[in-house]
Amino acid sequence: MLSEGGYEGLQPFQRELYDEERLDHHARLRVVATSTVRHTVTCGRRLVLLNKHAISARRGLIVAGPAGTGKTIAITQLGRAHELLDQARHPTVPGRIPVVYITVPPAATARMIAAEFARFLGLPVRRSSNITDLIEAVVGVCTDTRTGLVLVDELHNISLTSRTGAAVADTLKYFSERIPATFVYAGIDIEHSNLLSGTRGQQIAGRFTLVPTAPFPYNMEWKGLVATLESTLRLHRHQTGTLTSLDRYLHDRTGGMIGALSHAIRGAAIDAILTGTEAITKKSLAAIPLDHSAQSFSHLSSGTRQ
Repeated sequence: MLSEGGYEGLQPFQRELYDEERLDHHARLRVVATSTVRHTVTCGRRLVLLNKHAISARRGLIVAGPAGTGKTIAITQLGRAHELLDQARHPTVPGRIPVVYITVPPAATARMIAAEFARFLGLPVRRSSNITDLIEAVVGVCTDTRTGLVLVDELHNISLTSRTGAAVADTLKYFSERIPATFVYAGIDIEHSNLLSGTRGQQIAGRFTLVPTAPFPYNMEWKGLVATLESTLRLHRHQTGTLTSLDRYLHDRTGGMIGALSHAIRGAAIDAILTGTEAITKKSLAAIPLDHSAQSFSHLSSGTRQ
């Protein structure tokens, strides 16, 4: 950051560029290594090693919990760790794609899933492309580029009670059998859905380890999360310690949801730059609207304490 005097001395155009950089910084505030992230990375790397020489029946991972509890962050950090490790081990080998990441679309069909894989890999998806062609192309590229980890997000968009949903589940299972990689799924409350029941569900449950996510309790880890996020702020008049003194308020407001906490702090920081206040206060935090899930958990936890 510039000094206060240096900031005041900027020409209007220079200040605009400087502020734009700070706005961009707060829009993508760094990921905090929560206990959930660390546990997911540890479990994922263990499974990758265990699956390395497996011919079939490779084990997988399911990260499941309420919305806003850090599932996507956890699996993408696992993917990042795996890709960095792969690059370190093969620094001179071009053309490797160690990690594939897709999101299950709402009302997905088996062909849509195959198309999501193809699009991530940069393969052409034409209207005339049938599912068999797409699957074979995806499997071929993943095998050639040594894909070792496949991340499938928003798994709750699949319903095994419908014929279409069952076909999607079968397609993912087929991919997991053909691609020599560890599959990691993430979704909302999967452990309570029909995805783990019935014949197909039992096959998934028998091969996948479950990592549950939940709102954080008000404890030392929560206080550490708030302190870590505060240390990343780039505001000229913000008093360090303001957010840590409000950690109880932030927990009450967000219901312990890491996603809501990050959104509230990043939103207040952006407002502080746009308005010129250059500081976050309790009032500015209260002005940031949160998602319904966080507010529901907040009201529930408040009622429990009362």
